[in-house]
Amino acid sequence: MGDKTMTAQEAVSRLHSGMTLGIGGWGSRRKPMALVRALLRSEITDLTIVSYGGPDVGMLAAAGRIRKLVAAFVTLDSIPLEPHYRAARERGDFELTEIDEAMFMWGLRAAAHRLPFLPVRAGLGSDVMRVNPGLRTVTSPYDDGESFVAMPALRLDAALVHVNRADRLGNGQYLGPDPYFDDLFCEAADTAYVSCERLVDTAELTKEAAPQSLLIKRHTVTGVVEAPNGAHFTSCAPDYGRDEAAQKAYATTPWPEFAARYLEEGS
Repeated sequence: MGDKTMTAQEAVSRLHSGMTLGIGGWGSRRKPMALVRALLRSEITDLTIVSYGGPDVGMLAAAGRIRKLVAAFVTLDSIPLEPHYRAARERGDFELTEIDEAMFMWGLRAAAHRLPFLPVRAGLGSDVMRVNPGLRTVTSPYDDGESFVAMPALRLDAALVHVNRADRLGNGQYLGPDPYFDDLFCEAADTAYVSCERLVDTAELTKEAAPQSLLIKRHTVTGVVEAPNGAHFTSCAPDYGRDEAAQKAYATTPWPEFAARYLEEGS
C-alpha cells in the first residue's frame, strides 16, 4: 500500500502483447489518452480491448494493435461514429463483440465480483442475441420463472483509466458529473493503472469534493501516473472540455500522418 507513482512508460512496460485490456472513460470523455499514447509507442499488439469506445479504440485499431474488440459503441460524441475505428472494421482488421450498454456494465460488474456471469434483461428480443450466438439465457429458479441474458464476466488482465485527482497510494477521484464505470474497470482487472490530472496528498482529496467522489480505491490500483491534460483531446470535466478542433483534425487526417505528429508530442 506504499507509493504507487510511476510514469506512463513504466505503466505500459508492465503490459504485454495478447492481453485483455480494459480502457475507461466513455466515447470521447475522460479517456486515458496519455496512457494510450504510451501504449502506441510500445510494440504491444494482439490485444483484446474492452471499452465504451472512443479515440482510444480508433487509434489502437488504426495502428493494428487490436485482435478483438468488446464494445457497446465507438464514438467521438460530437462525431457520431469514430472514423478510424470504422475504417479498420470495414477492412475486417479485428473481431468484434458488440453488446448493449447495460450488458457491458453487467459484464464488468460480474468480473468485479469474480462471478462467471450476471443475469440481465437487456438484449432480450433484440439482434444482440443473433449477432452474438455464444450468449446464453438463464431461467430464474424462483416462482417467476423469468428468462434473462446470462451476461458473461468481462475479466481484464489490466485496466487503464483517467481521473481528475489521485494520491500516491492509488485512491482516485472524479470531479465531473459522471464516473463512466471507471471503478468497475479497475475492480474487474488483475492490474489497474490510473492516470490523473493532478497528484495530491490524501487529505486534499476530501477538501475538493465529497468522499463519495473517491471513485477508485487504492486496493484495486497497481500504479498511478500524474498526467496533466492526460485525457486530451477528450474532455475531463470540470478541468477542461473536449478540444473539438483537435478532435476534428484527428478524425479527418489519415492515421499515418496523424500518428507521426501525435506520437512525437509529450505525454
